[in-house]
Amino acid sequence: MHLEEKAFPAGPYPFFVLRQLLAAFADFVLVLDDGSELHGYVLATPPRDAQSWFLSLGIVPGLRGQGLGRRLMTQMLSHLRAEGARWAQLSVEPANETAVALYLSLGFVPDPGGPRKDYFGPCEDRLLMTLAL
Repeated sequence: MHLEEKAFPAGPYPFFVLRQLLAAFADFVLVLDDGSELHGYVLATPPRDAQSWFLSLGIVPGLRGQGLGRRLMTQMLSHLRAEGARWAQLSVEPANETAVALYLSLGFVPDPGGPRKDYFGPCEDRLLMTLAL
């Protein structure tokens, strides 16, 4: 929870949601740590009909810009391929230019319809992106 609150101070997953996601998808979470503290994580779903969703990518603010998010994403993409995924999808806040740039650089393609208004509720627009694996 400490990592979640640092990485997403404006809207972390509630504890019970994060706990259930980690329990449900334990084989599809990768973390970065230094042996005593977590610094980042990526969480995805297992492939279903050859499709997986990235649910979250979080890096503590002080370590952003060092390629850690890219490293987590590429490791998870390799894992998803090995598990039979042929497509990966994610949603991202359209204003999060850093994240959008990362996903574009990894080959994700934005939904041609552009950001989806109120995707997660009022004023919670999201850009959907897809990657063919």
